[in-house]
Amino acid sequence: MEADFSIVALTDDQVPAVVELCRAALDLPEDAAEAAEIVTRLRDDTPPPGSTQRRRTAGVVALVDDDVVAVALGSLAYRDPTVGHVDLVAVHPERRGRGLGRALLGAVEAALAAAGATQVRIAGNAPHYAWPGIDVRYTPAICTALALGYTPDGTAWNMTADLTDESSPALRSTAAAEQRLAAQGITVRRAEPADVPALTAFARETFGGSWDAELAHSIDRPGAGCHVALRVRDDGGDPDVLGFAAYGSSRPSWFGPMGTAPAAQGLGIGGVLLRRCLRDQYEAGHRRAQIGWVGPVPFYARSVGATIERVFFLYRKQL
Repeated sequence: MEADFSIVALTDDQVPAVVELCRAALDLPEDAAEAAEIVTRLRDDTPPPGSTQRRRTAGVVALVDDDVVAVALGSLAYRDPTVGHVDLVAVHPERRGRGLGRALLGAVEAALAAAGATQVRIAGNAPHYAWPGIDVRYTPAICTALALGYTPDGTAWNMTADLTDESSPALRSTAAAEQRLAAQGITVRRAEPADVPALTAFARETFGGSWDAELAHSIDRPGAGCHVALRVRDDGGDPDVLGFAAYGSSRPSWFGPMGTAPAAQGLGIGGVLLRRCLRDQYEAGHRRAQIGWVGPVPFYARSVGATIERVFFLYRKQL
């Protein structure tokens, strides 16, 4: 057990040190490369669309001689404030095996319990999350969770789309498909800030969950974007939203969410919107795109040649 550390609440002026810590502590290069985005996103307490309720977050750091050597971040679920989430635990490689991770996890649990949580999940707290759960390759994190009484609560996975070069199936041109859609009165274009109310309402009413907030966070923001399919109404009213696809809400290299109106499925809208987003990510310099927390594996495999790569274990614990 580390004998000379103290645990204190995370402050804004410690965030740069936390980012540097995560760059050193996150063993997978793709996580370390986006450490700044991960920390910023997990500390975001922006209310979801249509709400003034800010997200309750908890953050603690371990200090040794005033140096940040470990961090833990947590939050309460938007729709059920009795459910807490552990969003991140990171310990500097030189300080591992000394009890810091357990101590910080306990401190976050206590903070969430004081805020009203009766249970804690190690699972993504959408729309502000960096991972669906614990990547199966982070063995020490899994061992710590089990040792502290967390029980398995499901499995999730990401798929990877290859964006290495123009020969990738993920970067196939959408021009012909867009022409076919146009012949049916369907326009596909990049979403703009003025589209946010209609898009978030469509996502909320059609799919529920947190996709409305993820969409709002993807539009008109550096490193993120959204494309939308619209059909003009015969009565001259606002166009009907038929589908959307977004990227960068969680992390710049991650794709999602995506959804198509049930009545418009089978028209090829999803494949077009997906490839338009992946093209954006390619042009931004990404050579791999993570399709996060995937549901329809066959669709992504067929449309862009994506393969399952990252697998995550989810956990739950009663307080």
